[in-house]
Amino acid sequence: MTDKVVAYADGASRGNPGPAAIGAVLLDEEGRELYSISRPIGVASNNQAEYKAAIAALEAALALGARRLELRLDSELVVRQLEHRYQVRDPALRALFARMLELRRHFQEFQIVHIPREENKRADALANQALDSAPLP
Repeated sequence: MTDKVVAYADGASRGNPGPAAIGAVLLDEEGRELYSISRPIGVASNNQAEYKAAIAALEAALALGARRLELRLDSELVVRQLEHRYQVRDPALRALFARMLELRRHFQEFQIVHIPREENKRADALANQALDSAPLP
Protein backbone atom coordinates (compact mmCIF):
# COMPACT_ATOMS: atom_id res chain seq x y z
CA MET A 1 0.00 0.00 0.00
CA THR A 2 1.19 3.48 -0.83
CA ASP A 3 0.09 6.35 1.37
CA LYS A 4 0.85 9.22 -1.03
CA VAL A 5 0.76 9.11 -4.81
CA VAL A 6 1.66 11.77 -7.35
CA ALA A 7 -0.26 11.28 -10.59
CA TYR A 8 0.30 12.88 -13.97
CA ALA A 9 -2.58 12.53 -16.43
CA ASP A 10 -3.23 13.65 -19.99
CA GLY A 11 -5.86 13.15 -22.65
CA ALA A 12 -5.47 13.44 -26.40
CA SER A 13 -8.02 13.81 -29.18
CA ARG A 14 -7.42 14.02 -32.90
CA GLY A 15 -10.24 15.95 -34.48
CA ASN A 16 -11.78 17.38 -31.30
CA PRO A 17 -14.03 15.44 -31.19
CA GLY A 18 -12.27 12.53 -32.79
CA PRO A 19 -10.36 9.40 -31.89
CA ALA A 20 -9.14 9.91 -28.34
CA ALA A 21 -6.95 8.27 -25.72
CA ILE A 22 -5.74 8.73 -22.17
CA GLY A 23 -2.40 8.41 -20.46
CA ALA A 24 -1.43 8.59 -16.82
CA VAL A 25 1.51 7.69 -14.63
CA LEU A 26 1.41 7.24 -10.86
CA LEU A 27 4.53 7.72 -8.77
CA ASP A 28 5.35 7.13 -5.14
CA GLU A 29 6.84 9.88 -2.96
CA GLU A 30 10.35 8.95 -4.12
CA GLY A 31 9.37 9.30 -7.77
CA ARG A 32 9.28 5.59 -8.55
CA GLU A 33 6.67 4.57 -11.08
CA LEU A 34 3.90 2.52 -9.49
CA TYR A 35 1.49 2.22 -12.39
CA SER A 36 0.84 3.59 -15.86
CA ILE A 37 -2.24 3.84 -18.05
CA SER A 38 -2.31 4.05 -21.84
CA ARG A 39 -5.58 3.29 -23.58
CA PRO A 40 -7.89 4.50 -26.35
CA ILE A 41 -11.31 5.76 -25.24
CA GLY A 42 -13.13 5.98 -28.57
CA VAL A 43 -14.40 9.29 -29.90
CA ALA A 44 -14.18 12.23 -27.50
CA SER A 45 -13.30 15.90 -27.32
CA ASN A 46 -9.93 16.92 -25.94
CA ASN A 47 -11.54 18.15 -22.71
CA GLN A 48 -13.47 14.89 -22.29
CA ALA A 49 -10.22 12.97 -22.77
CA GLU A 50 -8.47 15.16 -20.17
CA TYR A 51 -11.22 14.44 -17.63
CA LYS A 52 -11.22 10.71 -18.42
CA ALA A 53 -7.45 10.57 -17.94
CA ALA A 54 -7.77 12.29 -14.56
CA ILE A 55 -10.59 9.92 -13.53
CA ALA A 56 -8.48 6.89 -14.50
CA ALA A 57 -5.58 8.25 -12.43
CA LEU A 58 -7.80 8.70 -9.35
CA GLU A 59 -9.31 5.23 -9.75
CA ALA A 60 -5.82 3.71 -10.06
CA ALA A 61 -4.57 5.61 -7.00
CA LEU A 62 -7.51 4.33 -4.97
CA ALA A 63 -6.86 0.78 -6.18
CA LEU A 64 -3.25 1.15 -5.00
CA GLY A 65 -4.53 2.14 -1.55
CA ALA A 66 -3.40 5.76 -1.67
CA ARG A 67 -4.88 8.03 0.98
CA ARG A 68 -3.21 11.19 -0.27
CA LEU A 69 -3.04 12.24 -3.91
CA GLU A 70 -1.45 15.06 -5.81
CA LEU A 71 -2.87 15.18 -9.33
CA ARG A 72 -0.85 17.11 -11.91
CA LEU A 73 -2.52 18.14 -15.17
CA ASP A 74 -1.60 20.44 -18.03
CA SER A 75 -5.29 21.15 -18.75
CA GLU A 76 -6.01 24.57 -17.31
CA LEU A 77 -9.74 24.09 -17.93
CA VAL A 78 -10.00 20.87 -15.90
CA VAL A 79 -7.85 22.22 -13.07
CA ARG A 80 -9.78 25.50 -12.82
CA GLN A 81 -13.13 23.71 -12.96
CA LEU A 82 -12.09 21.36 -10.15
CA GLU A 83 -10.93 24.37 -8.14
CA HIS A 84 -14.41 25.86 -8.75
CA ARG A 85 -12.79 28.86 -10.46
CA TYR A 86 -14.44 28.08 -13.82
CA GLN A 87 -18.01 26.89 -14.27
CA VAL A 88 -18.70 23.60 -16.03
CA ARG A 89 -20.87 24.83 -18.88
CA ASP A 90 -20.40 21.94 -21.32
CA PRO A 91 -23.13 19.33 -20.66
CA ALA A 92 -20.77 16.57 -21.86
CA LEU A 93 -18.31 17.47 -19.09
CA ARG A 94 -20.80 17.72 -16.22
CA ALA A 95 -20.99 13.96 -15.54
CA LEU A 96 -17.18 13.67 -15.73
CA PHE A 97 -16.82 16.62 -13.35
CA ALA A 98 -19.29 14.99 -10.92
CA ARG A 99 -17.34 11.71 -11.08
CA MET A 100 -14.12 13.56 -10.24
CA LEU A 101 -15.76 15.23 -7.23
CA GLU A 102 -17.02 11.86 -6.02
CA LEU A 103 -13.65 10.14 -6.43
CA ARG A 104 -11.64 12.85 -4.72
CA ARG A 105 -13.79 12.54 -1.58
CA HIS A 106 -12.21 9.10 -1.03
CA PHE A 107 -8.82 10.66 -0.32
CA GLN A 108 -7.82 12.10 3.05
CA GLU A 109 -5.82 14.70 1.13
CA PHE A 110 -6.35 15.72 -2.48
CA GLN A 111 -4.41 18.38 -4.32
CA ILE A 112 -4.69 19.34 -7.97
CA VAL A 113 -1.88 21.25 -9.65
CA HIS A 114 -1.73 22.87 -13.08
CA ILE A 115 1.64 22.15 -14.69
CA PRO A 116 3.21 23.21 -17.99
CA ARG A 117 2.93 20.70 -20.83
CA GLU A 118 6.70 20.17 -20.70
CA GLU A 119 6.31 18.65 -17.22
CA ASN A 120 3.64 16.21 -18.42
CA LYS A 121 5.63 14.45 -21.15
CA ARG A 122 5.27 10.90 -19.81
CA ALA A 123 1.45 11.05 -19.55
CA ASP A 124 1.28 12.77 -22.95
CA ALA A 125 3.45 10.06 -24.50
CA LEU A 126 1.23 7.34 -22.98
CA ALA A 127 -1.92 8.99 -24.39
CA ASN A 128 -0.37 9.38 -27.84
CA GLN A 129 0.96 5.83 -27.77
CA ALA A 130 -2.57 4.54 -27.20
CA LEU A 131 -3.92 6.85 -29.90
CA ASP A 132 -1.32 5.68 -32.40
CA SER A 133 -2.01 2.00 -31.67
CA ALA A 134 -5.82 2.25 -31.72
CA PRO A 135 -7.59 0.79 -34.76
CA LEU A 136 -9.04 3.43 -37.04
CA PRO A 137 -12.82 3.85 -36.78
